Amino acid sequence: MTGNSASTCKVVRSTVDYQGKQGPTYAGAISAESVGSSGLWLGKITLAAGARTKAHYHEAHETAMYVISGEAELWFGEELREHEMIRAGEYLHIPAGVSHVAVNSSSTDPLVVIAARTDPNEQESVVLQPHLDASVAG
Repeated sequence: MTGNSASTCKVVRSTVDYQGKQGPTYAGAISAESVGSSGLWLGKITLAAGARTKAHYHEAHETAMYVISGEAELWFGEELREHEMIRAGEYLHIPAGVSHVAVNSSSTDPLVVIAARTDPNEQESVVLQPHLDASVAG
């Protein structure tokens, strides 16, 4: 046997959805809480039709996403001056410390992504930036 004998594989069939402090709905399937992860969070994030996130950054962890359905405008960087569209079938990487806001401009379809973060506690290193919220319409 290799690795830590106290560890074992775990199947997570469902988790309780929660609203993150930056706005979207999260279903955090793999986390410190659910499986004892020490360096990874993996789950589903849903941004409702017409919704947007609050301006924020993740102080100490990277984020990788795959868009399952929908699309959103992503505003990012210094003073949220940079802009990209992200659509179903595309991947996104957000480095630690990069300010960002996602805006779902659809009036009918949610944005649904699978996301991974290098912080098993996911919400702990989220830093809200209310002074930047007015920088992005939506």
